[in-house]
Amino acid sequence: MTVEFNLNGRKVAAVGAPQSPLLWALRDELGMVGVKFGCGAGLCGACTVIVDGAQTRACQTSLADIAGKNIATIEGLSGPVFEAVVAGWTRAQAPQCGYCQPGFVTAATSVIAADQNATPESVLAQLTNICRCGTYDAIRDAVGLALETLRADARKAGGAK
Repeated sequence: MTVEFNLNGRKVAAVGAPQSPLLWALRDELGMVGVKFGCGAGLCGACTVIVDGAQTRACQTSLADIAGKNIATIEGLSGPVFEAVVAGWTRAQAPQCGYCQPGFVTAATSVIAADQNATPESVLAQLTNICRCGTYDAIRDAVGLALETLRADARKAGGAK
């Protein structure tokens, strides 16, 4: 089966069995190695991508489920929300080994983009990714910093005439 979808803003096609996980098409066929294999059960979040605006586990999403949809991986993210999330991650020194971080950053970008007025607690409640290094305190700080940056930018833009 050939499935066409939009990946990071461009139309692509992947070939595989309808039930094949999107994860393998992204990594093996399309070269999106920022999408990691972790548990294969949709629990850890290392494979998080954004499908039509929502964080999604690529290991549990079949090729048949993504036909015609818009998919963003860590490699294709950009814009003010993504930049604020990355800056927050950097300032908070969130990564340890770094393996889970692309999934965390992708998930946080998706959640914050959906509601830039969210509280850090509400964003964190929607991040169900797992970090084996235990960097949760730094991730909590990073989310707060990202939200602060976006709010400060919004205040500056509102004040500029």
